[in-house]
Amino acid sequence: MMLEPSIDSLQTKIKSKYSLVTLSARRARELSETNDVLVEHPKSHKFVGKALEEIEAGKLYIKK
Repeated sequence: MMLEPSIDSLQTKIKSKYSLVTLSARRARELSETNDVLVEHPKSHKFVGKALEEIEAGKLYIKK
């Protein structure tokens, strides 16, 4: 079973796995309350999957 989006494609956007997990968890929590998704027609039905799709699309990022 392959995960979509893949960890390799996500790490091109956010280098640290720890930061990637933290950002996606926070966003998944927000999505569970609002369900206001930033990407059109997400493939995933789960909040974490939707958050990861937003990261891959460049809608979520970490400010430096």
